[in-house]
Amino acid sequence: MLAGNPFIPLTDFLSPLFLQVYVVLMILAVVAGTAFDLFHKRSAQFFMQDRKRSREAATRKLSGADVASIAARTLAHDVATFGEFCNRNRRISHVLMFYGFVLYLVTTVVMVFAYPADPGTPAAWPLLWNLGVVMVLVGGYWFFFFLRVNVVHDGQPRWRLVQADLFIVSLLASVTFALLFELVALADNPTATRIFFGLYLLFTTLLFVSVPWSKFAHMFYKPVMAFERRVQQEDGSSDLPAAARRHQL
Repeated sequence: MLAGNPFIPLTDFLSPLFLQVYVVLMILAVVAGTAFDLFHKRSAQFFMQDRKRSREAATRKLSGADVASIAARTLAHDVATFGEFCNRNRRISHVLMFYGFVLYLVTTVVMVFAYPADPGTPAAWPLLWNLGVVMVLVGGYWFFFFLRVNVVHDGQPRWRLVQADLFIVSLLASVTFALLFELVALADNPTATRIFFGLYLLFTTLLFVSVPWSKFAHMFYKPVMAFERRVQQEDGSSDLPAAARRHQL
């Protein structure tokens, strides 16, 4: 049932070129938004100043093998498995969201550019697309309703939203309407398909153009900062307490 390219029914009222141009524009929006966030908030300046300070305070010179080992540990612990989270449930929810989102994005790009109007799209791509969607929805709604800090620790209502929730809300809305437009398209309901696809575009656009105001850019910052923290621990320049350094390692 869900083994067909979900974007094929859209060709009844949209040119495949529209989706291709849209995807390119959203990629540019993320790049521009991340660059704006880096320089407007002076994140890049802060990082460079901190890096200069740490290099000057280093008590040990790291070899190329040391740096490669640190990079591998950062990828394995901080990036691949979200090891910075001590809470197991938060860790699992973020793993589901991250890998589901990546799977969803990659398969979307493949189907939009490689099979824009091809009913013969290999079944693996739509199946992986739907798997990515489900992973995001499971991890995302679990996090939104039960694991957010302001809900769990501050006792705030689940529906109380702050700016920090912009990313998770727009992500869930985008992926939810992606699934809904696919389902109504399969049911051969042209009107509902147009409506739900329009809502999908609305929230997807919000997700990608709101990078400077949401936590989207954190996906790029966190690996870099985690790597730098590990370098500082190894070269002796870390200003973290000993207990915190042991936890990072």
